[in-house]
Amino acid sequence: MAPHESEADEVDELVQAWRRERDDLDLAPVEVFSRISRLARLLDLARREAFTAHDIEPWEFDVLAALRRAGKPYQLSPGQLLRETMVTSGTMTNRIDRLTERDLVDRSPDPSDRRGVLVGLTVAGKRAVDGAFETLLDRERDLLAELSATERRDLAALLKRLMGPLR
Repeated sequence: MAPHESEADEVDELVQAWRRERDDLDLAPVEVFSRISRLARLLDLARREAFTAHDIEPWEFDVLAALRRAGKPYQLSPGQLLRETMVTSGTMTNRIDRLTERDLVDRSPDPSDRRGVLVGLTVAGKRAVDGAFETLLDRERDLLAELSATERRDLAALLKRLMGPLR
């Protein structure tokens, strides 16, 4: 067993306390989901730090990243952005307005729909999302540093399988 595998962590202590109090319960889910919950908090902090370093908020990254992933010319309709970010129409309108004020996105007429508009990344928006994404990947690599490449692939496959029924 690798040294880090034998060391007790706070979840082990929590489970041990529950076992003492409720030895009639199967605590295996606590061992998994308490660690996932703690990792989610660490990831949230890493995301916030990465985005703050590039002067953007998490919600701004979500919109900018959706546009960046769309590929050149980095434009989507507001409806497409809704589907990509899973927010309400009113929320998206507000977000686009705020990003436009910050010169991170712009609006242009949709050539295929006279009444429609396209939201596109500006040069500043592309620079912000690219920088934030690179910083985020560095922080995420740090979080995964204890795992080998095989372990990372196995973990990704297990988490994908776990999420399957939840979609």
